[in-house]
Amino acid sequence: MGSDKSNRGIVTVLGKDQIGIIAWVSGKLAENKVNILDISQTILQDFFTMIMVVDLSTSVIEMGELAVILRTEGQARGLQVNIQHEDVFTYMHRV
Repeated sequence: MGSDKSNRGIVTVLGKDQIGIIAWVSGKLAENKVNILDISQTILQDFFTMIMVVDLSTSVIEMGELAVILRTEGQARGLQVNIQHEDVFTYMHRV
């Protein structure tokens, strides 16, 4: 596994569709110098779902602290927002 993989994270967002979700999440990531590498989002009926692959190598805070910010501020917006290292995500979701 290359060193770039160990610096990547997976952000997941789930909640009722509303204006500004992508802007808010991407803004929080940008504030903390986290780069978005890939993004997939869709709306299933009235539910917004999004998965992002992000580069954490230039982040100005620890991933755990970022996770708390995203989770807490997301809950206030009615969203479920999580972030985890790519290798943990891959391990948990292997077939």
